[in-house]
Amino acid sequence: HRGAFGVEPICQVLQVATSTYYAAKSRPPSARAVRDAQLMAEITTVWNENFEVYGVRKMWKELNRRGTRVA
Repeated sequence: HRGAFGVEPICQVLQVATSTYYAAKSRPPSARAVRDAQLMAEITTVWNENFEVYGVRKMWKELNRRGTRVA
């Protein structure tokens, strides 16, 4: 919605200072965000290699077989 309305009106509706938005945007990604992005790439690879039919249990087993620790 940023393209249609601009940052200032959206921040005003959400009652957030625009400086808060820009500060959050300029911050480097957290360790959690970086790890999530890596996991998403690996999960997508496994899912595509297995004809997009793997569920949670098979995905967990396959990721652990490949050496990716997941909960």
